[in-house]
Amino acid sequence: MEIQLDRHSQTTLFEQIYTRMLDRMYQGEWPPGTKLPSQRKLAEQLGVNRSTIIDVLDELKAEGWLESKTGSGTYVAHNSWQTLFPRQYHWKERIRAGIHQPNLQTIQLINEYETKEIIRLGTGELSPSLLPTKQLEEVLQSISLDPRTIGYSEPKGHKALRHAVAVHLQKRGIQTSPDCILIVSGALQALQLISLGLLPQHSTIYYEAPSYIESLHLFQSAGMRLSRLHSGSENITYSKSQKHGLFYTIPTLNNPSGTILTEAERHDLYQHWTNLQIPIVEDDVYNELAFSAIPPAIKSVDTAGNVLYLGSLSKTVSPGLRIGWVVAPEPVVDRLADIKMQFDYGASGFSQLLAATWLASPHHETHMQQLRENLQQRATFTEALLVKHFHNIAVWQKPKGGFYIWLRFHQPLVTKALFLKLLQKGVLLHPGYLYDRDNHHHLRLSFAYASLPELEKGIDLLAQAVKAMTT
Repeated sequence: MEIQLDRHSQTTLFEQIYTRMLDRMYQGEWPPGTKLPSQRKLAEQLGVNRSTIIDVLDELKAEGWLESKTGSGTYVAHNSWQTLFPRQYHWKERIRAGIHQPNLQTIQLINEYETKEIIRLGTGELSPSLLPTKQLEEVLQSISLDPRTIGYSEPKGHKALRHAVAVHLQKRGIQTSPDCILIVSGALQALQLISLGLLPQHSTIYYEAPSYIESLHLFQSAGMRLSRLHSGSENITYSKSQKHGLFYTIPTLNNPSGTILTEAERHDLYQHWTNLQIPIVEDDVYNELAFSAIPPAIKSVDTAGNVLYLGSLSKTVSPGLRIGWVVAPEPVVDRLADIKMQFDYGASGFSQLLAATWLASPHHETHMQQLRENLQQRATFTEALLVKHFHNIAVWQKPKGGFYIWLRFHQPLVTKALFLKLLQKGVLLHPGYLYDRDNHHHLRLSFAYASLPELEKGIDLLAQAVKAMTT
């Protein structure tokens, strides 16, 4: 709620808040049925006493602008609105009827609070201190701008970047041509393009839980269903329509569990789904963050064109670049490129130019070596905190790389109530039920974003909250 208050104005805070709220409704920013933030949250956002908020809300209710619903909250009223503003559109009905499903409320809160001053214990993002700012500045200074490279790119992305990605992927055992690479705005956009461009409605998306895919609604919003498999499941049955689905996997440093499949497991997985004639989406955005050698990508053994491979610079260089890629058979890339052009007419020319120059420079390898060392130190530090606080009430696997520890409590303590309790204390969690429905035992704990003092303080507050629940 963006309301700026003038503390030096002769107008009282009550009058300022009252006027701003009325303006929001009058201008249509808060249409009928809009739910207002709680009294506590409004007071916190505006930096005023809760009693002031209560007075303002009571006044607006008395005038018929707002109404309270027991156990639900305060809403913009419907009744007087039609009389005062008969032409005001009912956007709430349209919003409910929209094709794309909203995020889970927990994810909405995470997205909101990640922009605030808070200890982020679950964030899947590098700390600003780990980003290669100086090296990127050097690369930028070496770039000579060419009008042809900062305008709209061709549908698949700039050739120089696709060539650089093709060379980069050789380290993963992938031999591909630039024509089989599509530049996208991160792996998430790649999944959206795949859902819209390659799959009919009612297709089935198979995945092994826990999985990042559980936290997304893009497939369900496209009219598809998710089919959760037990790890290593081979007994897959499907109808004729379900055969048009796909299998989604993060075989290297799974999000959220951090597991890494062996070479044999990757081979078996590839053979199994290829025999079923169901494509594999291999999400490999964390591969460069492994602390030791890892097996080649599944795509490296793909002789049937069955694997759609996703990569990105968001987890290793900068999420703000918004540069990722899809590697697939050329007709598939052509189809996805056509749909991407309908969406945004291509990724940013500046970002593509910077990414191409970065990948072709020695900076990338130097940065990755330093980044892995820093992440390993952070993982060791975080593990020591877990041993101190949770050794007798939880278990976890030693991190093999990436960002996360998949912390499992012996009791089902990871509830919405725990999430909200820590949020009030200034700590943002990522509960396990976001990645594996009905999972109240796990937390996705990130050691990549928060500073070491923040990790120590945040985990200490988590331990206090857990102790209060178990004693």
